Amino acid sequence: MKTAQEFFEFEIHAGTILKALPFPEARKPAYILHIDFGKKGIKKSSAQITKLYQADDLIGQQVLAVLNFPPRQIGPIRSECLVLGHETEEGVVLIKPERRVENGSRLS
Repeated sequence: MKTAQEFFEFEIHAGTILKALPFPEARKPAYILHIDFGKKGIKKSSAQITKLYQADDLIGQQVLAVLNFPPRQIGPIRSECLVLGHETEEGVVLIKPERRVENGSRLS
């Protein structure tokens, strides 16, 4: 990626986690997230965030995710978006809006 225009081709939207379910079939520990992206719909994602987050604590949290990648089959689920996080020594830290924003709103 060399230009700002290339960066903005990624459709990064805010959504609220509705469900966070265990994903025992995953090769690495993960949750299946159901995320409400407003007019963009409810999408599922497999997220390897179990080291720093308990499933119940994720409900209601807003996250940022890329919505224009092709869906990816991960075991028995179809991951429809890529939730963004930062890898640390302790585990993945979710990238979240600093304040609540409208579900589905696009990063600009």
